[in-house]
Amino acid sequence: MEIRPILSALLRNKTGPVLVALQVALSLALLANALHIVSERRAVAARPSGLLDEAATFYFEAHNLDKDTPEQMLATIKRQSELLRAVPGVASVAYVSQMPMSNKGSTSSFSVDRKPQGQNTSLGMYVSGDSLVKTLGLQVVAGRDFLPGELVDINEQALRIPPDTMIITRAVADKLWPGTSAVGKMLYFGSGEVPGARIVGVVERLQTAHAQVGDLGEYAMIMPARLYGGESALYAVRAEPGQRDRVMKEAEQALRAASGRPMILNARTVEEDRKNRYRADLALSWMLVTVSVLLLLVTCSGIVGMASLWVTQRRKQIGVRRALGARKIDILRYFIVENVMITSAGVAGGVLLGVGLNQLLVTKLEMARLPVAYLIGGALMFWVIGILAAYGPAWRAASTSPALATRSL
Repeated sequence: MEIRPILSALLRNKTGPVLVALQVALSLALLANALHIVSERRAVAARPSGLLDEAATFYFEAHNLDKDTPEQMLATIKRQSELLRAVPGVASVAYVSQMPMSNKGSTSSFSVDRKPQGQNTSLGMYVSGDSLVKTLGLQVVAGRDFLPGELVDINEQALRIPPDTMIITRAVADKLWPGTSAVGKMLYFGSGEVPGARIVGVVERLQTAHAQVGDLGEYAMIMPARLYGGESALYAVRAEPGQRDRVMKEAEQALRAASGRPMILNARTVEEDRKNRYRADLALSWMLVTVSVLLLLVTCSGIVGMASLWVTQRRKQIGVRRALGARKIDILRYFIVENVMITSAGVAGGVLLGVGLNQLLVTKLEMARLPVAYLIGGALMFWVIGILAAYGPAWRAASTSPALATRSL
């Protein structure tokens, strides 16, 4: 192999090769990290919410314009819940405090013991006066759903005593009691002399209202209480498969007809909430894909253009070598090896730069570390580009007759 003479030739005229190597290094580092971010964002946007059928689930937020007493509000909540259940095609209804991925909800701090130094965890707090497990189709992996006798009615305008039972997600159970069952354990509202609740069940998954990235987005709990006395009421509804749109329309008509007075009624689907929650993530991923494609095209154009220029500049040299007995394959191999050497230098720099850039992103933005597969895949891609870039011009030059190539000598 003519590696030593190729290297000597590159060192004598190193401006072009250095520029190509730098371009490959920058492109590899940026492309690997950009595609890693795209993969992460799309994985986050596609992660399951825990609901049995998002396409069939929707909810109503009802505001009565007339002021009622808390007792009247409680009666209205019960009546409206029964009206919704009576609509044909409704599979289940639950009066609930918030919905997954809706970007509107509350959290509460819990501790595994009463001591101030106890481990505090902020959980998305779902409070439901019905079986939210049944309505959302949550998968119970340990323990059970709430019993009817565990449901309590709580006036939000009065001194509230929280329920003494709760259901948590698997993510919370694994964080607080790794390797052991969470059923039967106690969680306390904050620390100090505060009431606690006994865990009666664990569900596989339930995203919080804000659906944060990572495990935090699944740190949620459910408490069996019907809250009344507030300004609005929220009803989660799961329709039979394929009947959501019709059920939404008929349910809204039933609520308005039974009200007998002005009310504001907003209906939203879980699919709409998912789209709105992850719109920024998907927009970012598409933007990075576009930038990556443009960057790759620019890099490919640079490599091809430089390879063509080098071959053209040495056309007479190629003719002399052919006249001295060099075969086409020898000429072709020379330029391919030369391009692979330049690309390899760029790949080596790109790997180091890519790892450094990822370390910065991990430190500042709490991103996951860059998998080695992205760097390996990028390196292989640029090696292939380098070979293809040199192949065409080198083959055309090698095919030129020695007499024609050396005519002006």
